[in-house]
Amino acid sequence: MNESEFSQKVDDTLEQIEEVLDTAETDIDFMNNGGVLTVVCENKTQVIFTRQTPVKQLWLAAKSGGFHFDFNGETWARDSDGALLKDVLTAILSEQAGEQFSFDL
Repeated sequence: MNESEFSQKVDDTLEQIEEVLDTAETDIDFMNNGGVLTVVCENKTQVIFTRQTPVKQLWLAAKSGGFHFDFNGETWARDSDGALLKDVLTAILSEQAGEQFSFDL
């Protein structure tokens, strides 16, 4: 995947996340600025996504830690154990926002 394809994939992924967060029942705010998506939960905890172009990864920072995801041609998978971004994000938002979301990333 070249840099342009990677950037488009990240943009598409962040847009999909925003669409799901728009359906939140709790007060969740988010801002996407230059490939950085910051999600602020009702309790003021944050989930932050950053594009890491040099290593072609999507990084996720949450209360529970920092995670790095590679796109494997079909989906985003955590580099340390292969866990899927959609599952990790669902668990993080359940913990931090107290709400269940379903992502198709």
